[in-house]
Amino acid sequence: MVNKNTVGREGPRFEMVVERGKVREFARATGSSNPDYLDDPEPLSPPTFLTTVAFWQPPEANDIYREIDIDLRRLLHGEQEFLFLHEPPRAGTVLHAQTVVEETYEKEGRRGGVMTFVVLRTDFSDDDGAVVAQSRSTLIETGQA
Repeated sequence: MVNKNTVGREGPRFEMVVERGKVREFARATGSSNPDYLDDPEPLSPPTFLTTVAFWQPPEANDIYREIDIDLRRLLHGEQEFLFLHEPPRAGTVLHAQTVVEETYEKEGRRGGVMTFVVLRTDFSDDDGAVVAQSRSTLIETGQA
């Protein structure tokens, strides 16, 4: 059962470097032929590139998931959203990322049982501490396995 007392809980702050080669690999993997991602010496990152933050997280970033206590047998990824306060970051940008449990709520499921929703927000800030982008991920624990 989801621990609803984790709202406001923050994971560790860590660094994520937007690398040119990784931007190009991501663009190709997603089928893009946009020269802004492939040919520019400092390419703009594709809008969904920030999902790769999972590869940059330190091991202690997983503590927040353990504290939420979602039953992995009943876990669904419900939604992913990206918000950019400016253009998406370019290669060479150093971002500082931190995830926070933004909210939890419940809804009655159509197949029976209560579904619990957990919204995680990851803030991406620049060296000055200004938030330049955000990612929201909605996790769903279904009422039944």
